[in-house]
Amino acid sequence: MLLDQKLIADRVQGVMASDPERFEGHAVPSPLTILTHLRSYIDTAMKGEFKHIQKSNKKFMLSFGDQCAELLSYLGFAQDDSGWNPPRPDVADNAPFTTDLKLLLDDVESELQVLMYNQPEEEKRHLKAFVSFQPADGDLQKLLGCEKYNQSVASRTDAQPDDDEHPFYAGLGAVLDFHDSLIEFAYNRQCVCDPNNLSYYLECIQGIARGRMSEELNIKVVVEASTGKVSMSDIRDAYGAFGLDMNSLYLDDEHIIGTFRSRISDAPRQEDDLRKALAVIGQHRNSVKIEQFASNTVTNYEQALSWLGATDGMDDSFIVSMYNVKVNENADNMDFARRCLEFIAKQRNSEAMEAYLKTGELTETEMNVGQAYARLDVTDRTIDDDLILSAYNLACQDQPSQEADLKKALTAIAKDRDSAHLKNVVHSGVPSTEHKVSEWPVGLENIGNTCYLNSLLQFYFTVRPLRDLVLNFDDYKVNFEKAAFERKQVGSRRVSKREVERAQQFVSELRKLFQNMISSKHSSITPEIELARLTLLSSSVEETMRRRSTLKSERPSIGEIQGKQVHGPQPARITEDAARERESTSVVGDGNQAVQSPGTLMGEEEMSSECTLVGRSSPMDVDQQEVQEQANALENKENMAPSKSELTRPRTPEGVLKPLASSSPSRINEQKGSSSPKKDTAKAEVILSPSDKTLETIPAPPSRNPPPVPPRTTVADRKEEMKKEVELGAQQDVTEAISNVLFQLQCAINPESIDESGEQIDKIKKLFFGKQKITTTAKDGKARTKEEFFSDIKIQVSSGPCDIYEALDAAFDLQQVEVGDSKEPQYTSISVLPPILQLHVSRAQFDKEKGQFKANHHLGFKKTIFMDRYMDTDSPELQRRRTESWAWKKELSSLHKRMNYLSTTEVGISMPEALDATVTYLNKLLEDKENPEAIEVDPNLPNLIADSAEKTRYEMKELEARIKTTTANISSQFTDLRSLPYNLHSVIMHRGMVTSGHYWIYIFDFARGTWRKYNDGYVTEVKDTKEIFETEDSARPATSSFLVYVREGMEKELTDAVCRDVDESVAAATSEQQVDGTHDVTMINGGQHDSPMEKLSRWPSDLGGDYGDGMNANPRDGPGTKGLLRSPRIPGHKGVT
Repeated sequence: MLLDQKLIADRVQGVMASDPERFEGHAVPSPLTILTHLRSYIDTAMKGEFKHIQKSNKKFMLSFGDQCAELLSYLGFAQDDSGWNPPRPDVADNAPFTTDLKLLLDDVESELQVLMYNQPEEEKRHLKAFVSFQPADGDLQKLLGCEKYNQSVASRTDAQPDDDEHPFYAGLGAVLDFHDSLIEFAYNRQCVCDPNNLSYYLECIQGIARGRMSEELNIKVVVEASTGKVSMSDIRDAYGAFGLDMNSLYLDDEHIIGTFRSRISDAPRQEDDLRKALAVIGQHRNSVKIEQFASNTVTNYEQALSWLGATDGMDDSFIVSMYNVKVNENADNMDFARRCLEFIAKQRNSEAMEAYLKTGELTETEMNVGQAYARLDVTDRTIDDDLILSAYNLACQDQPSQEADLKKALTAIAKDRDSAHLKNVVHSGVPSTEHKVSEWPVGLENIGNTCYLNSLLQFYFTVRPLRDLVLNFDDYKVNFEKAAFERKQVGSRRVSKREVERAQQFVSELRKLFQNMISSKHSSITPEIELARLTLLSSSVEETMRRRSTLKSERPSIGEIQGKQVHGPQPARITEDAARERESTSVVGDGNQAVQSPGTLMGEEEMSSECTLVGRSSPMDVDQQEVQEQANALENKENMAPSKSELTRPRTPEGVLKPLASSSPSRINEQKGSSSPKKDTAKAEVILSPSDKTLETIPAPPSRNPPPVPPRTTVADRKEEMKKEVELGAQQDVTEAISNVLFQLQCAINPESIDESGEQIDKIKKLFFGKQKITTTAKDGKARTKEEFFSDIKIQVSSGPCDIYEALDAAFDLQQVEVGDSKEPQYTSISVLPPILQLHVSRAQFDKEKGQFKANHHLGFKKTIFMDRYMDTDSPELQRRRTESWAWKKELSSLHKRMNYLSTTEVGISMPEALDATVTYLNKLLEDKENPEAIEVDPNLPNLIADSAEKTRYEMKELEARIKTTTANISSQFTDLRSLPYNLHSVIMHRGMVTSGHYWIYIFDFARGTWRKYNDGYVTEVKDTKEIFETEDSARPATSSFLVYVREGMEKELTDAVCRDVDESVAAATSEQQVDGTHDVTMINGGQHDSPMEKLSRWPSDLGGDYGDGMNANPRDGPGTKGLLRSPRIPGHKGVT
């Protein structure tokens, strides 16, 4: 109304139209003019001058007129017949104002000033309207109660504080010109209000005292320090004395004390200063343990152990040893160390340590069960005996020097559990067995992080066709003489001869193991390191390791040439012709190129990739003086290399080559003998120089004897290298090891046929590989398919517990994939099923905060699964069911998302609970109406929120019902399809984290109807199958990582859990002997049963169809069924092995 130019113009035109003659010649006022007039009226009223404004006042009428009557009335103007009376505020009300009208007018006047200030500069200059603002400092000081305060004598208001000093004022809530007494007051108030940050406030007053050089404040700092307070700067210095980061989240008391011990052992003279620093850290962390350790006092059992550097898991004899170490290090520690030993003896109620304190002799000690579990690093005392033994064996491998102490721990646990199994290991070194050796599978000893490898080898041994192939490997071995080898393709790529040779070495090692597993007289054997290396390391990884080893900057010497160490590939042998050629052309180039020394000439063979792996710089020791002489020779134009026209070396009249000049680079090499081989001076020629008739000796040409054979790697070195390779291989992904085994088995054997893509079809391919078809639908509705082999199905359990079908569905369900700039629907189906179906359970997950971790969710797998629903089919009915199931799952995902949103909030309660809490809070506010500071609340708001809470509860019930119904629909969608059954054969289990832990395997013996547990060297019968199929109530439960199913009806042909050929009487006599895993055995053909390989050999090679009559018959349809496997209700399955 006062600023809009159009409204102002309309208003003025109306006023002028009412009396044209009176307002003739007057212009339309600008917004700045109107604002100035209104401010003038209000300012006059605020001063107590109440002058009446006549209707005839042209300035008033043109600025406001009748249209602004409502605004003027709001501001306190009163209209009468003759005009307007200005507002009449209380004249006695002085600033700060308290009456409503004066407060209003004061605010309006300030607002008018701002509006006037924002008008165009040109307009303000024209009207000479100068707008100035009154500083608010005075008002603010009055409001804050700091209008007058005690300032420092040398006021520092205008001074700039030092960088180090400035933040300390803000820390104390002070300003720069505070008097020292006010600074001290501010410090005291901060300490009272925030006692947890005393150190910081002490640092603040320290910094201010240092900057002001104030004696008063320095006295305050000294007084505070005398009471035991430390500043933050002192704390930082204390952590810095130990090189520790005070803000580290991973810093605990034990680490700090351990660092202190390390530092005083390195610098014993600094112990007093380091103890003071440790005391400061203990005070900062509020750690009684660190403070007592710093004061060199002990008051409890934990402190006594900590001072001795011991742990609760150590037995009495080890504690006494630590005591003696402390005393021997420093005799002054004896009294304190003895007090520590007394605390420990009293806490443990140890008669042995009590006797040692009295007599100085330690009697035989027995470890208590708590120390025993801690010694073996076992936190869960409910685990079975086999896992206890695994922990014991691993500890013995890691700490061989402490085997006696570890055995005490095992003894204590065996006694506490009253376990005959563990007691037998303690007394005899091997576990007891209630089964005959000839009727029970053999265990495989752990050779260092090979528990997964052992599980994998046990599984492969029970696969009868694979075992027969390995035992009769010579019948299937690749023949290198055949031309077909050149076209050998495995895994969609060509394989090299080196890979085939390596694969055959692997199968040969595997055959030795299988033979030993059949004929061994012991209950367990030890796999060879070479087999572990070949199994865990693929050929590509091995090649990478080999290349890295050759690229090391510091390579070991591989031999000598005429007394010189050779650190890389040795130079080629120089023939006589090559020697002469080098003599006549020892220098090449135009004089600006480097001289090539004789020792660097190499043939094509030496310039191959094998040699180029060596770094460019030679590791040979070169005399720096010699290098300088060569550089000087290059700068001397008289001794530079001749041009090509002058390349022929001069000769004497007798036809003998003249000697090189003494400064020639090549001659320097000959004389110094460090960059070229030494010359045989015994055969040097003596000639008479025609120029000066003096005798000169011409060195003989280099020796042409071949270089010595480089030293060979010793057997011990090779074994150590293999151990390191096995350790590296054990870190590879589980699926990589499985893929590596199958790949090498295929590489090592002859193909039965070749498919249309060139892929080799063989026994292994028919056993473990199926075919899957990937169908993608483009935007135009056209579907394209791609068919490929698969050896296992990868399933996920990352989102939570699920059953086997839920996990499998996720691998075959419809999903959106990115194709170019768009997404297209895609799903996978199975066109050919393998006889042995492998399922890899992927549990490794990644989180930004946690990093990599293992998902321990339970997978509910079944003894029998039916694969009909996942088959490639042309049946409209099955496709309709799939489409319907996909729609349900999409709906279920949305329902779960909505349910999660309503059931979980940021405060950790459900949405209805949060709304209920809000209603309760609002009702309390409404009840507190009389409180002047209470928040104003709409009385209807609690009821509205309560209604929302009820609606949310109802929605959650509806969601729960819909989730239950939809889940039931999905679960029952394919339950009638049961024509393709697979029975569970084996389960590989894992307990631990993503990068560590322990593996074992359960294998079902179909012939005997028994489950066995293969835990490294121990094979035991499973009494209760709950340990296989149900989850544990534990923070780190055992979880399935690999499942193997076998086609129903083919169990006898494909599996054989027990295959032994042992003389029982001899086995009984040797059952207590140590297993070495290297017995010489004869070839065993796997038993008296019909060889499954004969049946496999009759299977057709085309994996796109069936594997022959009888192989794909449905065993549930009775004997004699032939043809394609088909669902009783849904025909159209394409092919099943």
